[in-house]
Order: sequence, then C-alpha cells, then structure tokens
Amino acid sequence: MTAAKETAGGETEPWGEVTPDAARRLLVAAVEAFAERGYHATTTRDIASRAGMSPAALYIHYKTKEELLHRISRIGHDKALDILRTAARREGSATERLADAVSSFVRWHAGRRTTARVVQYELDALGPDARAEIVALRRQVDAEVRGIIEDGVASGEFDVLDVQGTTLAVLSLCIDVARWFNVDGPRTPEEVGALYADLVLRMVGAKQAPGAGRE
Repeated sequence: MTAAKETAGGETEPWGEVTPDAARRLLVAAVEAFAERGYHATTTRDIASRAGMSPAALYIHYKTKEELLHRISRIGHDKALDILRTAARREGSATERLADAVSSFVRWHAGRRTTARVVQYELDALGPDARAEIVALRRQVDAEVRGIIEDGVASGEFDVLDVQGTTLAVLSLCIDVARWFNVDGPRTPEEVGALYADLVLRMVGAKQAPGAGRE
C-alpha cells in the first residue's frame, strides 16, 4: 500500500488539512519517496515526478526538501499525539484507557504504515530547529502514555516498578508495527491493535483480564 492508497476511499487523514491540492500531492509523493528510498537518497525531482509536476513547481509550495519532511513529521506527530491524548482523557479505568491508547496507536501505525515509517524513522534528517520541535512533540506523546501507566500504578491496577522504562517499551512496541506490518498479511490493523493491547496489559501486570483492547 502506498501513501496515495492510504488516503484513498474518501479518508484524507492526515493530509486533508493541507491546501492547495498541489501542496497535498507533493506531501503524499514525498511520503512515498522517503519511505521507499530514504530521505537522503530522494531528490526534489523524484518527488515532483511522483506528484506529476515539474521540479520548479515544487518550490512554489516548499522551499526545500527538508521543509517537506518537517511538514510531514509535524502533521504525523500531531496526529499521534491526538490519538493518545484522546484515549488518555476518556472516561474509564487506567486499564481501559491504556488498552484504548495502545490499540488506537497501533491501528494508526499499521493502517498508515508508509506515513508512519517516515514520521517515526526520519527524525535525524531534520535540521536542529525542526528536530527540536518534533522532539518536543515526542515528549508529549511519552507523557500521555506515562500518565496512564502512573494512574494505573496509583490505583493499584498495574504492577510496574519502572514507569519510565515501561513507557519507552510500550511506545517502541507500538511504533515498530510501521516497520513490519504487511497489508497482505494474516492480520488486519484492528486485529494487531487488539493483540498489542492485550500484550501491553500483560506487560504492566493489569489486574483486569487481557482482552480489554478488543473491539
């Protein structure tokens, strides 16, 4: 599944907010190219060609290739943060909220795996200022998951000795789905999300029986 296919079927997230249409097409093309070839091996000519535009047209919307990556990273991290923040602030026990957070986060990384690979694995290609902005968003992502785990420890639902380390492990587990998920594989994004929710509940020693993340 390419980035273009990921936005098919009327589901324009996460690029629906990008206007005009030419700028959105360039973002989708950049995602495809970065995911396939890597940021450094991709040229602006590659991106423009995938978008069906001339190389000069790209610079009307984006000054540099890095600006494209920064925009992709910003939109992707904003979406990831929104997913986790929504789960963290819903009503329910810490167990229910953690299962919801993990299943939703994993579904996004599986269903949008081309985008997610670029968002999660091309951070080092950004310049210092852009990188600092994205790192700050990652800290907020970390804080949302850590907060749920801390709530579970405080309520007695979870048995976790190292909250910070467990938070890192949970996020790493979820993010890595973008690296290996295959749309033609035996599981759907929803099934992988439910599986990972169960695994994470076991990881934190949740008192509630695993399965809370299944829909």
